[in-house]
Amino acid sequence: MFNWLFARSTGGTLVLRIEDTDAAKTTPEFVDAIVEPLRWLGLTWDEGPYFQSDRTDRYQESIEALVASGNAYFCDLSREESEAKARDAGLPGGYHGWSRDRGVVDGPGVVVRFRAPDTGVTVVEDEIRGRVEFANDTIEDFVIRRGDGSPTFLLANAVDDHDMAISHVIRGEDLLNTTPKVMMLWSALGFGPPPIYAHLPLLVNEQRKKLSKRRDDVALGDFAARGYLPEAMVNALALLGWGPTDGVEVRPIAEIIERFSLAGVNKSPAMFDMKKLDHINAEYIKALTPAEFVAAVEPWCTADDAPWPAEAYRPEVVEALAGEVQQRISVLAEATDWLAWLFAPVSDYEEKAWQKAMVKGRVPDRVLDAVIDGLRDDPFDDPDRLEQVVMGVGAALSEELGERVLSQAPVRVAVTGVGGGIPSWEAMRWLGRDETLTRLRHARARLV
Repeated sequence: MFNWLFARSTGGTLVLRIEDTDAAKTTPEFVDAIVEPLRWLGLTWDEGPYFQSDRTDRYQESIEALVASGNAYFCDLSREESEAKARDAGLPGGYHGWSRDRGVVDGPGVVVRFRAPDTGVTVVEDEIRGRVEFANDTIEDFVIRRGDGSPTFLLANAVDDHDMAISHVIRGEDLLNTTPKVMMLWSALGFGPPPIYAHLPLLVNEQRKKLSKRRDDVALGDFAARGYLPEAMVNALALLGWGPTDGVEVRPIAEIIERFSLAGVNKSPAMFDMKKLDHINAEYIKALTPAEFVAAVEPWCTADDAPWPAEAYRPEVVEALAGEVQQRISVLAEATDWLAWLFAPVSDYEEKAWQKAMVKGRVPDRVLDAVIDGLRDDPFDDPDRLEQVVMGVGAALSEELGERVLSQAPVRVAVTGVGGGIPSWEAMRWLGRDETLTRLRHARARLV
């Protein structure tokens, strides 16, 4: 996403490249897992997708050039054999250039390693982290072609970045240690100045641990399924390691693009704050027009597991009550909780609400009797009049008994089954006279 923000803010070209040199992970499902979330977020690309699996001849050509120039060589040692040699030589574990001068001939299972310089340093001038130096003698001769003949991502990326004229590589901090290896390849292949690198801060959870797909919610598809708007997700993600100088966090994407710069990206880890995401998403939901809200919640309102029969759902009701529901939810999936009583009969009553309104409340039986009588012939076309009838019952009984009688609470529990929710009057108008009276009578009968 930061690549997208940078490209859009500078007038650049965003290239989508599928790095599928590892045959074990080259499946349509892996590609969809990359492309579909990008499409959902609206992160459009200008070129591609390019597949590295289509460019194996170009990589092989580069590998052969490196071998011919002496910058790479063949190695037939397994990891276990390399470790054994290190132990025998009293050296730390790892590969120590054992095959550099062995004259290994290429063949099945043979890898190609790049000959890293023994002295000096490789410097990465990082746009976010500044000058970072890597001592060349700490970098082992790394593999650029696997034993099955496929190139590693280091070689493929170096070649692709050159061939595709990539000017900026913006990626996670965890890949910083691979950058000197790519720069060595650039130099050995005669590619000239490498791209500009910018390594973003790692994302951590609320316990300040690196986000993990095994432990944390990191799949964008899961967020979409729970009802986060893509625009809100982009807004929240943009704040992970970057922030506008004016401190305003919830703003249109166009403004984020206008204000974005790599200079504003922090070095320290960025915490993925679910509370902040919920707040941002709630603000975006509130900003939807009623028609947009209806369209946004439709997948939950028409799902097989919706809390009402499919034939009972009426989108015009949701549109009429959208403003009230939008103010009360942080994710779209919550909308059905506020609307369920409008499309499905009340099968049970919330015990706490029933006790408060119907057991401990004053004369709930008389309240319901009077409201039923007052609404029996009402056309249910004016929510203000519905309010006047119900509240008028409470006022009349209060005056008669000399004690305050609450009439709205018993009516709400009878009609909705719960003690809280969106304002009753407009919703009752959409529920209709017959269904409202049926529910009032049902609750009244339970009081006997």
